[in-house]
Amino acid sequence: MENKRKHKALWIVLAVIAVIIVVFLIGGWFMFGGQIRAAGTVKELEDGVYCLEYKGDYGFDEFLAEGGAKSDEEMADYITSFLSHGFYKADDSGAGSVKKYGCSTLSAKSDDGGVIFGRNFDEKDGKVMIVHTVPKNGYESVSTCDLDYLGFGDDYKPGTMMNNMMALSAVYVPLDGMNSEGLCVADLMAGDDEVTAQDTGKPSVTTVSGIRLMLDHAATTDEAVELLKKYDMHSSIGSAHHYSITDASGKSVVVEYVSNEMIVKETKIVTNFYLTDTEKAGVGSDQSHTRFETLEALNEQNGGIITTDGMRDALESVCQARFPDSDEISVWSIVYDDLNKSAYYYLRQDFGRGYKVVLGGGRGWISAE
Repeated sequence: MENKRKHKALWIVLAVIAVIIVVFLIGGWFMFGGQIRAAGTVKELEDGVYCLEYKGDYGFDEFLAEGGAKSDEEMADYITSFLSHGFYKADDSGAGSVKKYGCSTLSAKSDDGGVIFGRNFDEKDGKVMIVHTVPKNGYESVSTCDLDYLGFGDDYKPGTMMNNMMALSAVYVPLDGMNSEGLCVADLMAGDDEVTAQDTGKPSVTTVSGIRLMLDHAATTDEAVELLKKYDMHSSIGSAHHYSITDASGKSVVVEYVSNEMIVKETKIVTNFYLTDTEKAGVGSDQSHTRFETLEALNEQNGGIITTDGMRDALESVCQARFPDSDEISVWSIVYDDLNKSAYYYLRQDFGRGYKVVLGGGRGWISAE
């Protein structure tokens, strides 16, 4: 009888432990389910090139509602807190390191009546993350992140669940992208080192979180500009930036910040010198002017009409391989076709092959070309 009571007590203890484990797992899934699902989508496309898909709430609206962030470090704190639900504090000692990059964008009408937007991202080679987001409250989009900007260290690479969870930070750090409404946005270095730090009492965004703001919540160029006016802008990575923005109507602008004032000018081409009508107009490197003039001549030659292949060739004509004295490469080149909601990625100056992203494409959202 005594043995039976002991066995019964043991089973009760085991049952209680099992219930506790089940409750913990259910609670853990309730808290981390979205992040776990997103982390499970991370895959390596080729050496140093990855992709992920995040569907659902990644906390960006909450980030904005709480006032945003005035620095990369503040943004890192928020991202870590959201992803860990407060169980972990960010070590942001590696965040916000200054990097310089040269880029080019061109917007043109397509031969089928849409708009094609091309973008080169020129920098020392790094790890690339292609991000597909379908937010709970916002537009579906594809965007691109340089994982080295996250400050995880040279040895970091996705693959383990922990590293994949860390990779979800890329959602907040896009350097360019296109959403389901045809809005395309790219961040480019401006022509000097002036840092933007607006302080008017509005909620704050950094350069990169400003791109996420526009991709999630703006359908047109005008809407994107009006959104930016509602926030104080703060430079990411301690550098001067300007935005190249275009939409499905073909309206293309550059947004610059000079002496903390936001200035907008229509233009089809943006490189790395100031374009708005200020005392800084034209300030930038000789190479950035050369790339601008090359794209301008090509656009005029084509009458402002281009195919996706033509845009790929235009990007190749101004990629860093054309400037052998540079220590940078065109890490990625993208052709955004906003009529067909498609993006074509070419990595590390290899324009003979790439990857195609289709918004609304379901499980087959990315494929080799």
